[in-house]
Amino acid sequence: MIRSLLMGAACALNLTTAALAEDQSYPDAAAIVSVGGPVTEILFALDAGQRVIARDTTSMFPAEAMALPDVGYMRRLSPEGVLSVGPDLIIARHTSGPVETLDLLRAASVPVVLVRDGFSGEAVSAAIRTVGTAIGAEDKAEALAGEVEADLAALASEIAKVGHKKRVMFILSNDGGRLNVAGRNTGADGIITLAGATNVMAESYEGYKLVNDEAIIEAQPDLVLMMSGRGDHAGRKEEILTLPAIMPTPAGKNGAFHVIDGAALGFGPRTAEFARELHQAIYGTEAVSH
Repeated sequence: MIRSLLMGAACALNLTTAALAEDQSYPDAAAIVSVGGPVTEILFALDAGQRVIARDTTSMFPAEAMALPDVGYMRRLSPEGVLSVGPDLIIARHTSGPVETLDLLRAASVPVVLVRDGFSGEAVSAAIRTVGTAIGAEDKAEALAGEVEADLAALASEIAKVGHKKRVMFILSNDGGRLNVAGRNTGADGIITLAGATNVMAESYEGYKLVNDEAIIEAQPDLVLMMSGRGDHAGRKEEILTLPAIMPTPAGKNGAFHVIDGAALGFGPRTAEFARELHQAIYGTEAVSH
């Protein structure tokens, strides 16, 4: 059955990928495949979790989502895997793929709504509203977006009272002392900015890049930030802060190291919560006394 659907879809396939379908609404959809951690979080936050029948590998929150069938990694989806669960709607981050899979799903008459990625408070609000429209829950989405906006506005007011912005370096990985560090237009850059700090590599490059020791020493980070999910946190702190490139920096000298949940880089409905927690980690007593 799935193979015949895909063969028919392949014959009918339009080779030009459809534009982002941000204003489409399917209020009767009862079998949704959610692709992308932030998308899944939004669906559950809008009380639509009972309508989600499957999720992708990156969707790990809330706990109820983990009990759902996994259709694979968001950038390596297979049409057979997605169609096998019988969806009547697919909601996915716009960076999901490959493009050929999304085109085949559309051609197989399964609606696909893409939610634009972004690393700002405005992007979170837009994503919430896109998902709300897709499932016919505009009022709930407007309320949730308003809550996130209010929380971020309150945090911004507190940040405005901080006199000096601290410098943060987000390290994605360490390969024998070779550090992969976040530049601008990344989730790490976005959450550092919302937390009221400066990403030390934002002006140097875009995306993630291996950085040499000289550039790290010159950047002089006040705090090193990494993502949770690998090994012992205390061990990782020791591993990073004793590197020759980190030791001469303020972060190395003061032992300033912090670990954040990887979901903080996805910019979902918990973004304000993550940004506030990071703000407090960066500024310590300054964050609660000003």
